[in-house]
Parts: sequence; structure tokens; C-alpha cells
Amino acid sequence: MTPRPFRVERSRTIAAPTAQILAEIVDFRRWTAWSPWEDADPAMTREYSGADSGVGARYRWSGNRRAGEGSMEIVGVDPAGVDIRLTFTRPMTADNVVRFDLTADGAGTRATWSMTGETSGLAGLVSRIVPMDRLVGRDFERGLERLDAVATADTGRER
Repeated sequence: MTPRPFRVERSRTIAAPTAQILAEIVDFRRWTAWSPWEDADPAMTREYSGADSGVGARYRWSGNRRAGEGSMEIVGVDPAGVDIRLTFTRPMTADNVVRFDLTADGAGTRATWSMTGETSGLAGLVSRIVPMDRLVGRDFERGLERLDAVATADTGRER
């Protein structure tokens, strides 16, 4: 089956400075406060390695059928955003690119969360029935909503 490219993207304006939102994204330990997948498996195991935050920070998880198993590595950071390599090993294998773009927007920051990749094999078959945008788009929306809550709660105080 020929690989099928996909792109999922969601945006939200958050009433917090770009640097504050960037700090939430570049430290995988902070993701537990806002990631939309944290509720997938209360017994999920997490392992952090590499740098504490920023380029070289790594996160590996393993959970139930819904949470699956995989890893992320921050491969690029600049004032305008973060690039992450996302690898799934279970229930299906995939290698995707995640990008968080952060731009000033009035008194806040426009945060755009995107993921690109290709589906093939079983994932390609599933994506013909249920597109990736439909599979994870709402998760991105929920994650940005939670990121907004965390970042705006922290506005004005050091973390």
C-alpha cells in the first residue's frame, strides 16, 4: 500500500507570553499538566532521558492499548517554536514530525500545534476510513486548551 501523507494542525491564542508557553513545551516533565493523552492510562510508565529540557530532551512512554507506546525527542528549539520527532511503536509503528509554532498575537501568543507524517500498512488502511485529522484533531484542541489553562494560571509568577 502506498504511503499517504497527512497533516493535522490546530491553533489557539493564549493570553501568556511566548517564553512562558515555550517553557511548558520544551520540558517533557511539564507535559503531564497539559497533554491530552495523560488521561489515557493512569498506570502509564514514563521515562525521561537526555537533556532536562530543549534540544536533546527525550521522553518515552508505555501504557495500555489506548496510550500505546512510543517516544519523543526535541530536535529543534527557536524563539518561534519547537520541533519534535515522535515515534510510535505500539499499537502501530509510525515516525512523525511535530511542530509547535508560537507567534505574538496582541497581548498573548498564537500557539499552533501540527503533526505531519505518512500512513502506510494497517495505519494507512485505518486512515482511509478515519482520517488522521479526525483521529487526533480533537486531542490537539484539548491539549491547547489545557496548555492555555496552565500557561495563564502561571502568568506573572515564576515556576
